[in-house]
Parts: sequence; structure tokens; C-alpha cells
Amino acid sequence: MGTALLEVKDLRKHFEIQKGILKRQGYVVKAVDGISFGLNPGEVFGLVGESGCGKSTTGKLILNLIKPTAGDILFEGRSLFSLNAEELKAYRKNVQLIFQDAFASLNPRMRACDIVGEALDVHKIATTKREREERILRIFSDVGINAEWIRRYPHEFSGGQRQRIGIARALCLEPKLIVCDEPVSALDVSIQAQILNLLKEIQEKYHLAYIFISHDLKVVKHLCDRVAVMYLGRIVELASKKDLFSSPLHPYTKALISVIPNPDPRAKPQKIILKGEVSRASWEGEGCHFAERCFAANEICRREMPFLKKRKEDHWVACHFFSEEPEERSL
Repeated sequence: MGTALLEVKDLRKHFEIQKGILKRQGYVVKAVDGISFGLNPGEVFGLVGESGCGKSTTGKLILNLIKPTAGDILFEGRSLFSLNAEELKAYRKNVQLIFQDAFASLNPRMRACDIVGEALDVHKIATTKREREERILRIFSDVGINAEWIRRYPHEFSGGQRQRIGIARALCLEPKLIVCDEPVSALDVSIQAQILNLLKEIQEKYHLAYIFISHDLKVVKHLCDRVAVMYLGRIVELASKKDLFSSPLHPYTKALISVIPNPDPRAKPQKIILKGEVSRASWEGEGCHFAERCFAANEICRREMPFLKKRKEDHWVACHFFSEEPEERSL
């Protein structure tokens, strides 16, 4: 696959939850608990799972918005945490973010053209006023916003148009990687399809890499090349899109895929309904985090934590049922 654009190595983020008026330590939430993966240039990598599994926290760590408890992130072979202020600014130019809530992420007192132009000014991309205007117009054209509308304020746009402005802001710096944090979950279904197609067109035109964070497997199947399934801070399965959806190995992945709506009225898929709920207690146990909800768990699952292991080419799974003669993943 060539040199990796981004490498995440044993990344961890633990939050201490304090209790009482004296702010004594209550318990530790392991939002991200030792995940590893690589991302190649031009690749779309999906992070999926239920709410609270650590997807968005992983995105914030990659964007350096929060600091990790342990682990490392390498961008083009260099550790993110060894960069000085100037190098970190260059990193932020190369790694951009598309927010879930487009309206909340746009300054209501700024026009659309100024929202995009601000990023150009901060990074001193355009040297002249004419160059700045031409670049803004080109970016808005790429995302499907009419040039006559760019002096409007965010409240004058629809939800889908506001998300296009957010995409334009991320795109104007010509980054190498964009973190998409559930960018279509707040939109109507018909608008979702338009934005997904736009993201795909932009990715191909600019040869961008995406980390696409979502809980919607239909969306991930449409856009991503590889997918990592997360549960309670850990990656439980990592595979190509084709392998993941055609032959899932982890019980959690099987359950998620089984409930994807099928448009064929003749189809009668067998849905797997998970029992119980995600609980903090299951985070602290020695065994598999998923054991209490798993339909196939046995004693070893409650006693030993499974690690991510290779089952076949580019297909990894953390499950005791697939641990015969595995090749352990090296970081």
C-alpha cells in the first residue's frame, strides 16, 4: 500500500470522573483504550460503532484537540507530539475537520465567503486579494454553492448548504486528510445522499484521505475503503469494506450488519438483537468488554481480554472464537 499517511499506535485516552463536592476521584472512563491502525494516502477509512464507543474522541486525538493518555500518532512518519509550534500549524493545515453540526460550527456573524477566507488568512495561503477571491470562488464552485450566495450569512442557508460551507472551509487549505465526524447524521436522508456523493467527488478530485466517523453502516458501506468497528474504546474488527460486509467475524459486527434495512421486500433477514445495554461496569472487567451482551460468549470471554489478531489478508478481529493459530498484530 506504500508509505502510510497516518499511523495510530496503541492510542489511549482515559478520563478521570470526579465525585462529590471535594472533587475526589470517582472512576476512570477509558474512552479510547489501545487502538492501532494505519491510513494510506487517498484512502477512506471508516470508524463505526454505537454512541460512546470512542469514535469522536479518536478523531479529536488525531486532530490534536485533546492530548492522549498514552500511545502515539505519526503523520507522514513523524510523531504528532514531537512537533514544535510552527510544525504543528503546518500539520493543522494538512489535517482538517468537517463537523457534525454545520450550523453550530459556523460563525453566525460572518458571511460564507469570510468563513472560508479566514482559513486562507490564518495560513497565509493567498498573497493577493484577487488570488484570495478566485480561490474562494473556486472552492464554493467545487462544493456546489452559487457564487451569488457567498455573501449570505449561515442562517440564510439550508442544512445541506451549511454543510457544504463546512466542507468548503476544510477543503480550501488543500489538506491531505479530512476527519469527517458524522457529517450527514443531522441531515435529511435525501440531502445525506447529495453530501455523500459530494464528499466522494471531492475525495477523488483532490486525492484526499478521509477518516469517516459514523454509526450508520449504510453510509460507511457507500463511502469507505476499509472499516474499523469500535466497542467501548477498542477496535473489535478491522477489514476491507468488502470483507466486513460479506463475511463479518466478530459477533458485534454481525449484530450491527444484521439490522441494516434491506430495500428488497422479499428479503427476510435474521436480525440479531443484542441483550442488555452498554454499562461502565463492563469497561473495568478483565475479560472481553462485549461478553455481557454477546450471544456466543463463554467462560474464556469473561476471563481473558481478546486482542486484535489477523485472520486473513487485511482482516483483523478481537474475538476468542477466531484465535486458532492467529498472527498477532505488530505495531
